[in-house]
Amino acid sequence: MKKRPHSTPHDSLFKRFLRDNETARDFLDIHLPPALRQLCDLSTLHLESGSFVEDNLRASYSDILYSLQTSKGEGYIYVVIEHQSTPDSHMAFRLLRYALAAMQQHLNRGHKALPLVIPMLFYHGTISPYPFSLCWLDEFPPDSPAKQLYLGAFPLVDVTDIPDDAILQHRRIALLELVQKHIRQRDLSHILQQLVEVVLMGYTDHQQFKTLFTYMSLHDNSADPDNFIDQSAAI
Repeated sequence: MKKRPHSTPHDSLFKRFLRDNETARDFLDIHLPPALRQLCDLSTLHLESGSFVEDNLRASYSDILYSLQTSKGEGYIYVVIEHQSTPDSHMAFRLLRYALAAMQQHLNRGHKALPLVIPMLFYHGTISPYPFSLCWLDEFPPDSPAKQLYLGAFPLVDVTDIPDDAILQHRRIALLELVQKHIRQRDLSHILQQLVEVVLMGYTDHQQFKTLFTYMSLHDNSADPDNFIDQSAAI
């Protein structure tokens, strides 16, 4: 979290109130949604230093981060106040980015698990009520598969769990996958024939083959490079 060298009048006013623990507890006790309020032990509220707001946006936004204990372990509440009169239509995504930055800071301090970070927006703009959704997934088009993607596990290509015979059917990517699957083994000679078979399929261009050979050499495996070259001579 960056230190903030300069402040605006808006920022000074916001911080004057919400840096006071008793005032902050009142604010959070009143404005946290009931389900989240029940999770939070506000008596453990602690002000954290610094800011996640980008330097060029400090005239438009102020932020403040609190750590506290929740019923599920250590957590944070992150409050942003929007000073500009016209609200940001991408504020939900901005809050998500700042919340992720707070999570990263938590990990950087040596913690192993991600913490719960509750982002909140304090709004006092000219349009009332606040006109935008604060669910960042609503920023995608209505027919977007974003919710299905981002609410589930991300795609994984685990070559360590793919049989070699299946990898050989993967056309232009087969050579990369086969080498990467076995590169941590000291001796690659046991897959030499498979490597040659893939190369002879004709999917690998000269530069890819050259890069592959250099890569294998750098890893100091005991596969015989001359043998590999001899068997690949038909390329």
